[in-house]
Order: sequence, then C-alpha cells, then structure tokens
Amino acid sequence: MRPTPPLRSLLWIAVAALTLGGCAMAPPQGAATSRLDAVQKAGVLRICTPGDYKPFSFQKPDASYEGIDVDLMAGFTASLSVKPEWVKTTWANLLPDLRAGKCDMAVGGISVSTDRQKVAFFSTAYMVNGKTPIARCADVAKYQTVAQIDKPEVRVIFNPGGSNERFARANFKQAKLTLHGENVTIFDELLANRADVFVTESAEAITQQKLKPGLCAINPDKPLQYGEMAWLLPRDDVAFKAYVDQWLHLSLASGEFQRVMDRWLK
Repeated sequence: MRPTPPLRSLLWIAVAALTLGGCAMAPPQGAATSRLDAVQKAGVLRICTPGDYKPFSFQKPDASYEGIDVDLMAGFTASLSVKPEWVKTTWANLLPDLRAGKCDMAVGGISVSTDRQKVAFFSTAYMVNGKTPIARCADVAKYQTVAQIDKPEVRVIFNPGGSNERFARANFKQAKLTLHGENVTIFDELLANRADVFVTESAEAITQQKLKPGLCAINPDKPLQYGEMAWLLPRDDVAFKAYVDQWLHLSLASGEFQRVMDRWLK
C-alpha cells in the first residue's frame, strides 16, 4: 500500500529558536553599512534561487517562480517596502553567486550545513526536513535503510552541487551512483526504471509522490539523516541577519508562516 504519512509529522522549529535568532546585536557604531540599508535604498531585494526544487522554489515556463520560499519572500520584501528580483542560479553556483554579490540572499529549500556556514550566514532554521529516499512504490520495502540502498545492484541517482550529492557520495560506497544534471527530471528517471532510488528532503519526496503517481516517499517522518532548512545570507552582516530572523519569528507567531506551509504541504 502506498504510504501516506501525516504532513504534520514534518516538525517545525520552535518559536523560541526563532526568537533567539532575532536577538543578534546591531553592528558597532562606525561599522560598514548593512545590506539592509542598501536594499531599502535601492528598492529591490535580489534573491538567488536554483528554482528547481518543489515545493520551495520552482521556475515555471513563463519564467516566474512559485513555492513556499517564493510566498515567504513576498511577505518579507513587503516588510521592507521593496520589490523582489529573482536571480536564477544553480546549486553548484549558489554560494559563489551570493559571495560575488549577484544577490542579497538565497532561498529555495537550502539545507543548513557547516560547510556553507564557513563562508556565509544562515537565517534561523525554519523547518526540520531530513534526508528521505523516494523510489517506485513497488520497491518501498527494499529501500528502508542506508544499508539496504548501499548494494552493488542498486542504482542511486542524485543532482549535483548540493546536500543531496554530498549525502549520496558519503553514504553509498557500493551502490551504482549516477549524477543527473536536472533536478526537475530526476523523478522521471525513477519512473522510467533508469534509476532505483533518489535521496532528497522529506518535503520534496512527499510533494513528488503526489505529482508523480507510481513514486513513494519512504518513511518521510523518520528520515535517514536529520536536516534543517534556512535562508542563506551574506557573511558578517549581523544587522541584516537580525532583521531576517525577527521577520521569521513574527511571521510564525502571527500564523502567516504556517498558512504558507499549509498551502503547499497539505
């Protein structure tokens, strides 16, 4: 039977964590002007996103974007009285583009990692979203654990440049690994029986099992690896991070944050 775990099993970060995230101190007097001031002066917030990750950020055929982070960014930019300007990037170029100043922040289902933390700031995490396998529904019982997946006869597929690739390469030493360049079409490879398993975040696995009949998320309420989602911010801009964290806290406290999540995950 196709598993249908309750979406409420995706655990949200406690309000207290968001509150603490908003308590960062302002930069000392005489410090460089914050990006917060520059964005308000320009009237535009430039947002990097790969745009290939449902339900967080997905670029439609007309080049517009939709998803959880897109809706949240509408509220966030309104709080600054600025307009969002979307900057298309890839997972491999996400950090380089942010560090090069091509955008003011990055969103779109970004996993928190210590590697990224070395060169950038994260907002306070807004969602727990661990690594979950997705496979053809007939094969769910075969791929319950890392050990069951990591066998020579199993074809594991993954997209480049992000946490999915890092997880696959770190955990699957015997399985046959295939790098697939497009996250949008990776699920079709499973349906066409050209790959067996893709390990991604719980929210994406649940979303794709709805969109792709024949595919099933495997135990999304009990992920293979703990993970959190957050927005990626320029390093050392404490004032900007403090504003982002405080906005997230107030959005969650008001119920608007949950309404956006329910719109996409129910």
